[in-house]
Amino acid sequence: MLTSVETTVDDLGFEITSGTLIQSQNISLHIGGKELLSGISLNISKAEIVTVIGPNGAGKTTLLRLLLGLIPASSGSIYRKPKLRIGYLPQRAVFNPVLPLSVSRIMNLTGNYSKLQIETSLEETGVQALKDKPVSQLSGGEYQRVMLARALLRNPELLVLDEPVQGVDYMGESELYNLIGDLRKSHGCGVLMVSHNLHVVMASTDRVLCLNQHICCEGQPEDVTQHPEYLRLFGLDSGSALAIYSHQHDHKHHISGELT
Repeated sequence: MLTSVETTVDDLGFEITSGTLIQSQNISLHIGGKELLSGISLNISKAEIVTVIGPNGAGKTTLLRLLLGLIPASSGSIYRKPKLRIGYLPQRAVFNPVLPLSVSRIMNLTGNYSKLQIETSLEETGVQALKDKPVSQLSGGEYQRVMLARALLRNPELLVLDEPVQGVDYMGESELYNLIGDLRKSHGCGVLMVSHNLHVVMASTDRVLCLNQHICCEGQPEDVTQHPEYLRLFGLDSGSALAIYSHQHDHKHHISGELT
C-alpha cells in the first residue's frame, strides 16, 4: 500500500514536504572575493540524522551558520520551517576560569529556565550530578554533555551540533554518538551534525554529506566512504579505504572517559 506524502510549494519555489525542517537551494557565499561555499542544495527532515564531514577549511561551520541564518548567503535560497525550534551546540567556547561559573549557571546564560527543566536536561545527557560543579573543572566529555543538555532546553525540533565530540577522548566518542542517537529517538528531532573526524562516523547516521566548499558526494555512510570523490579528497584513492568505525564492546565509559 502506497502512502502519499503531503507536499506544498512556497513563495520561493521550494517543494516542502510535511517533515522538512530546513532546505537550501544552490546557496553560495563569497567574502572578500573568495568563494567559501558554492552551490549547496540540501534538505534536513524531521527525525533524520545528517552528518557533514570534510577537511579543515571545507566550510562546515560556515554552512551551519548560513543554514541557521547567522550570516546571509551571497546567492541562493534557504527555507526554514516557520517557528522552527533549534538547539545549537557550537564549537567549544572558552570561559575565564577565574569566573565562578557553575553548570547550573551556564544552563541559564541564554534563557530563564526552571530548576526542573535544567535538571531534566542534565539527566537526559547523564550529567545531573554535575549541576553544581564549576565549568572550568569539567572534562572534555562532561563539558560536551552539559552543552548538549543546554541545547535540549528549548525542546528542539532540530539539533545542530558543531563538532560534538571535540575534546572527548577517542574511546568516549562512540558513547556520545550513541547518546545523540537516543536523543533523536526520544525527542523525535532532526539532527544536523558537523565533524572532521573521518575515523569515527556515527553508525546511526542516516545520511552523510562530504563537503569541500561544495558537496562532493552524499549518501549513506557505507556508500560515501566508497565514493571516488570521497577517496580522492582524503587521499584514499590509492586503495587504502577508510572504514566506518563501529565501537562494539562489553564495557561502558564514564562521562569523563574512564572505563566502568
